[in-house]
Amino acid sequence: MDTEDDALAWTRDYTPILRSLAAEHGDSRPFEGYTIAVASHLETKTGILIETLRDAGARVLVTGSEPYSTDAAVVRALDTQEGIELFVEADTTEEAWEAGQHDLIEREPDFLLDDGCELIAKAHAEHPEVCRQVIGGGEQTTAGITRLEAMESDGVLEFPVYGVNDTPMKHFFDNVHGTGESALSNMQITTNTMLSGKTVVVAGYGYCGRGIARKARGVGARTVVTEVDPRKALEAHTDGHRITEMAEAAEIADYVITSTGSREIVRAEHVEAMSDGVILANAGHFDVEIDLDGLEALAERTTQPREGVTRYHLADGRRINVLARGRLVNLTGPHSSGHPAEVMDTTFAMMFVAAQDLLTGDRELAPGVYAIPDRLDRAVAERKLETLGVAIDAPTDSQREYAADWEHADSSF
Repeated sequence: MDTEDDALAWTRDYTPILRSLAAEHGDSRPFEGYTIAVASHLETKTGILIETLRDAGARVLVTGSEPYSTDAAVVRALDTQEGIELFVEADTTEEAWEAGQHDLIEREPDFLLDDGCELIAKAHAEHPEVCRQVIGGGEQTTAGITRLEAMESDGVLEFPVYGVNDTPMKHFFDNVHGTGESALSNMQITTNTMLSGKTVVVAGYGYCGRGIARKARGVGARTVVTEVDPRKALEAHTDGHRITEMAEAAEIADYVITSTGSREIVRAEHVEAMSDGVILANAGHFDVEIDLDGLEALAERTTQPREGVTRYHLADGRRINVLARGRLVNLTGPHSSGHPAEVMDTTFAMMFVAAQDLLTGDRELAPGVYAIPDRLDRAVAERKLETLGVAIDAPTDSQREYAADWEHADSSF
């Protein structure tokens, strides 16, 4: 399918890696006979991944990794295509979204491409008979990797999973640039406010928080970072950001953006210290980083001064503004479009090659969480450079020999 009038047409122009994979594997169809389940935010870039998997021979089962990030136009574009079956609708309830995920799992997919470990965790918790037949999985988020590592530690993980999130082609680009740009741009679109000259507090300095803080400072914001990891705090300090505890940061914040993968980062005691009009947003996968129950308990009432903004009116007259109901600000806001297509092109290419390697390669991997082999990461990087028309040097024979000679016995030329 390649039309100029469907919802995916624009995005196809900016996902050359996925289109090259579809073209390369359209005849060989390496996924023929396999059913691949995809759980992700169902927007245009995800739509291209789903088409690419189908073009490579897979039967694709699709659900959302979050109930409020499903694009109705994308659903319509995919729903008419052969080889693709949807288990999610736009404007659904959380109950219907969860039921759709369970319905998908009951169709016994061979492979799970996941976001937030939604399908993998549910399959293990409630569909153990399905897990025993799954060949493998891939996970693209920090939150999902954390859940998978906990499952592995508990000895319950039933199949091998590639940690796509931790590969360089994912975290250096998607997490840093994708999250950094999309979180800030969607905040500004939603609020129609300036970041320049404002104090932006970023909770967490992993790859996502790093991207948000760097890009906020790049447009003129004063950046403050909060962290629980001393090494990441030192990194933020040497990158030029102010480091402090959330209790102190809350007092000076114009914006607070959470990106930690943990919960209750912004709590009632922090809200008590905040100024009138502060804007809170979350860029972490789950809607637990801002303690909305604690905020609700402090508020006398709530209003919606602007689409996508919930305003909590406190007894002392202060107003606390929360974007996108505390969910992913770059994907669930009224104007959100997610990460730039060029970034998701590399991430979804990594998901594609993860599935290809585990389904068609060595089946001897024991259950567990694995780093994606470096050869796959490099192959996607090389393909990306090709699409950009960029050439790089190759090491000479002398340089290869030098790298392999740990003694460096002969340093002469």
